[in-house]
Amino acid sequence: MSENNAVLSVLLHKRHRIYETRHSYFREGTSTLFIAKEMFLTKGTGKHREQLTSFEMALRDAGIAAFNLVRVSSIFPPHCKLISKSKGLKKLQQGQIVFTVMSEAATDEANRLVAAAVGVAMPRDPTLYGYLSEHHSHGQTERVAGDYSEDLAAEMLATTLGVAFDPDQDWDAKRELWRISGRIVRTTNMTQSAVGNKNGLWTTVVAAAVLITD
Repeated sequence: MSENNAVLSVLLHKRHRIYETRHSYFREGTSTLFIAKEMFLTKGTGKHREQLTSFEMALRDAGIAAFNLVRVSSIFPPHCKLISKSKGLKKLQQGQIVFTVMSEAATDEANRLVAAAVGVAMPRDPTLYGYLSEHHSHGQTERVAGDYSEDLAAEMLATTLGVAFDPDQDWDAKRELWRISGRIVRTTNMTQSAVGNKNGLWTTVVAAAVLITD
């Protein structure tokens, strides 16, 4: 065998091995599924004369400014665990692409109240998915905005599970109904509120559910 043919044979062999490896990798589905195994909640606020910079400051306050954030829609994955922010951040690397469900609100009006919230509703059966809801508002207190986001997530999960309820009932009545039904194990929220800067600086608030896929 000539030297050129020998080199070609080696290259083809390597290419075949790479193809087999990739074929197996895709066949197993490990490269195409991004299902979060863990999730943490965080929040932050920022102030600056530029709106974009105030958003950056809010992300820094929340501890997630060092990541390339990709916003996704609002499903809490089956078998996903809610962990602490400190534990979650240790699992991420600077510059990493990170999926998040995020809510934000901003104002440059003095003394205007803004709030951003993410609500969470988890089913009792871990093989089922839950819901995450984003809510942002002007004029709502942190408690009102947080309860509203939690209510949204719980309602979406309740309709999926077939739990009957009256949508016109107040939050406490619906929460008691869902608790009695035994289908929803936990609801919670992460909410950040702030009052607009008196000197007209941009004030931004963020709340986020950060999904960890690795």
